[in-house]
Amino acid sequence: MAAAIQPGPFQAFLLARTVENGWKRTLPAAFAPLLSDLPIILLVLFVLNNLPDYILLLLKIAGGLLLLYLGIDAFRRSKRQTPEIFSEKARKTHTLFEAALINLLNPNPYLSWALIMGPLLLEAWRQEPSYGIALLVSFYAALVLSMMLVILLFGMTSRMSPRARQTMMIVSAAILAVVGLYQLGAGLYTLLT
Repeated sequence: MAAAIQPGPFQAFLLARTVENGWKRTLPAAFAPLLSDLPIILLVLFVLNNLPDYILLLLKIAGGLLLLYLGIDAFRRSKRQTPEIFSEKARKTHTLFEAALINLLNPNPYLSWALIMGPLLLEAWRQEPSYGIALLVSFYAALVLSMMLVILLFGMTSRMSPRARQTMMIVSAAILAVVGLYQLGAGLYTLLT
């Protein structure tokens, strides 16, 4: 599924967390769209079409700030000699909610639902409500399974040496920070011009 493998803030976050915590602890993050997309869908279908364009810009700016913070945080953690110790349950929950927050502040799901999925869902629902439900179920089943596959592929980094893993973590932290700076800059530039 294109949404799962398209490079973006969410995928950069998954890479950073998988390199840092391993695929088992990151796997629950694949379910983040199930938490974050319901408000996005409702907002897009019922409200967003009536709001000014600057709302998406504000989301982009907030998402950029969040990604920049997560990139800096991941970079700091990559420099530590001994990794932080989290209980597996606490870290999974923390990663899931961080991933949901990134997805909620990422303008891509809003654009996707406003331009592609929203109209498809409305058309399917008008034909037959069960078609709309089938569309939602099949879309999210494919999305979650694709995200799980991406996490498992990122998880292959566990076979790398500690030095290589640290380098991957620094690279993923840099990707998070760069995507965050880009999103922040693009949002501020558009807002100010």
